[in-house]
Amino acid sequence: MVTKTADDELLFAGDPAERPVGKQSGHPPPWRVLIVDDDPDVHTTTTFALRGTEILGRAITFLHADSAAQARDILTNDRDIAVILLDVVMEEEDSGLKLVRIIREDFGMGETRIILRTGQPGYAPEMDAIRDYDINDYKTKSELTRNKLFTALTSAVRSYRQIRTINENRRGLDLIVRASGELLALSGIRNFAAGIITQMSALLGVMPEGLICVQRPPEIELAEDGTLVIAAAGRYASLINLPIDEIGNERVFNSLNRCLDEEHHIFEADSTTLFFGSRTHRNMAAYLDAPIDIDDSSRQLLEVFCTNISIGLENTLLFSQLHDYAYFDSLTGLPNRRSLINKLDERLLGGERGRYSLALIDLDGFAETNDALGHQYGDELLKAVAERIRSILGPQCTLARLSADTFAVLGQIELLLPANLQALFRDAFVIQEQELMIASTMGIAHLVDVDGNGAEALKDAYLALRRAKTHARGEYMFFTRDMATEIRERSKLMQALRVAIERQRLFLCYQPQISLVTGQVIGLEALLRWRAEDGRLIEPSRFIPIAEHSGMIVSIGDWVLRMSCFQQAELSRHGFKNLSMAINVSVGQFRHPRFLAALQGALADSGVDPRLIELEITESMAMEEADLLAKTLDSIKGLGVRIAIDDFGTGFSSLSYLQRLQVDRLKIDRAFVAEITHSERARRIPELVIQLGHKLGLTVLAEGVEEQEQADILLQLGCEDAQGFYYARPMEPQQLIDWLRAYPVCSPDGGAPNDA
Repeated sequence: MVTKTADDELLFAGDPAERPVGKQSGHPPPWRVLIVDDDPDVHTTTTFALRGTEILGRAITFLHADSAAQARDILTNDRDIAVILLDVVMEEEDSGLKLVRIIREDFGMGETRIILRTGQPGYAPEMDAIRDYDINDYKTKSELTRNKLFTALTSAVRSYRQIRTINENRRGLDLIVRASGELLALSGIRNFAAGIITQMSALLGVMPEGLICVQRPPEIELAEDGTLVIAAAGRYASLINLPIDEIGNERVFNSLNRCLDEEHHIFEADSTTLFFGSRTHRNMAAYLDAPIDIDDSSRQLLEVFCTNISIGLENTLLFSQLHDYAYFDSLTGLPNRRSLINKLDERLLGGERGRYSLALIDLDGFAETNDALGHQYGDELLKAVAERIRSILGPQCTLARLSADTFAVLGQIELLLPANLQALFRDAFVIQEQELMIASTMGIAHLVDVDGNGAEALKDAYLALRRAKTHARGEYMFFTRDMATEIRERSKLMQALRVAIERQRLFLCYQPQISLVTGQVIGLEALLRWRAEDGRLIEPSRFIPIAEHSGMIVSIGDWVLRMSCFQQAELSRHGFKNLSMAINVSVGQFRHPRFLAALQGALADSGVDPRLIELEITESMAMEEADLLAKTLDSIKGLGVRIAIDDFGTGFSSLSYLQRLQVDRLKIDRAFVAEITHSERARRIPELVIQLGHKLGLTVLAEGVEEQEQADILLQLGCEDAQGFYYARPMEPQQLIDWLRAYPVCSPDGGAPNDA
């Protein structure tokens, strides 16, 4: 029996006390020690010395090799070795050292501890061997008494365990990072939950048999306390989408409920239930149909994994919410514009695009209803409209809400016939116990007529809707390829107009106005022209509406106003002092808050007599904007500027505005002048306009006079003034001056002609 001495004893803080093998709980696997030595006695004495001994609470089992070659064979197939007791000299003088290099480099066994033993202490330099060959200890065989052997082996095992734990933790963390990354790549809470089962089972080395439930998931409409199975695998796969109180397994139900109530993991003999918390209280619990036998280190890794999952859950819930915001309308729950475009892309890529159409439904007068009855009423109306369309057209159609009062329906052509769509609004809607009839205007596009993707299809349907709102409100219009061509041309023209403004391609021409009584020039009308880069003149009827629609008309109109005033002043300097200057003004200009300031600036900077400036507004503008114009026109009249109503007779639906607006002249539209020589009946409207003007104390000018006979008839009817190609075409300034020098000019007050 070996007697222990004080020198031989070495106690380690935290090491478990020795206890017989088989008494420990759970029977942890023994430490495996490989003895490599060509001396059989070394194997026998080492085994005998440590028989029945435990190190750090675990038994020891030995493997034996009589040579370096035999050790290589063992390690080729079995590398789960904690410590190798290695002789230096065996087949060759340095066989042990060569084996160390093979163990470390060829086999990659960096965790295994190596204790080099030699019976020839002076043979190998101790420091060099440890440094160069990654040896953990170096002992002579004579040193290794039982206690010293136990001490050296305990130190090596402790080092092995620490390194292995560190490496396992690192590998575990790598797995967690990779698993977490793969989970975060999954979209939607259901995919995320299904991924948890897969990743967690792989991480813990168990079969993917289990389920995951979530409390009040955001994308499922449940009761306040509802908890739903959102992912399941293995024999639990059929339970997906069930509330947990309906899964029919009391043991699983109790484990999940207890986990969610107590908010911590539950480790049982035959199962594991893990808790994943959420700051929004949408907690998850995962039930695995397998026990997990883990030590403290593994438990820490599991906690790290669960923490990562909880963070991922928060992100997934956030992403789900953002997804809902991005693809669904928050008021009605319907798909929104982006979602509809995705669906359109699917249909357009399919081979049946000829079977489908897209209808846009715009609620007429919704803004007024919303303002009059309140936003809550308007919201309820929108939800009622959505519900009626959805319930009548059914799930075979995709319904979306695109804007405040515009819905879209994508479906087969036979389902979206205009009559079917209009029938949706035949009955009143009952909102807050009130019946409300709603009309709608629709634009419909067949997908077979669409060139491009879903966004193009939606744009085409909008073209049809806008055309319907302009020309057939309360009805419908189908998209045609001509509409697309027209809008592209308008877009090109708009861009070209912007460039033309920058490059000063716009200019003014002036058309003389003639007194039918005296035949003399009494004034001019400034007319805007655009000469393209290739020298072509672009018709005002093409670019003026675009300028008005785009808002460019305000800056253009201010420029026309100033140029016309300066041109009148320039004519005065050439001796044509009493010619009036008529300037067309758009409704956009009148609405602009700085219009009066712009007019005053043009008058002041040019030095023109305000009485010689006449602003022309259209009849439609005067009728529709009478209240807006009344105050502005009063201010304009206060400056001494005259006012004329252009294109008079084209509206003629109301004359009350003439009593409210201070105007000086009516201009008969050229359409009536063109017909005046055809029949007595064609003269009636010009005659009525002339009589009306005289009754109101206004002068009357006829536009578009191209023949002597037209001028004669107008004079007979009492019209004072005229302009048109019969007298002169619009001219640029220098040409105008040359023309005026050859034509008699009189002042507006009937004075003598100017000498030119």
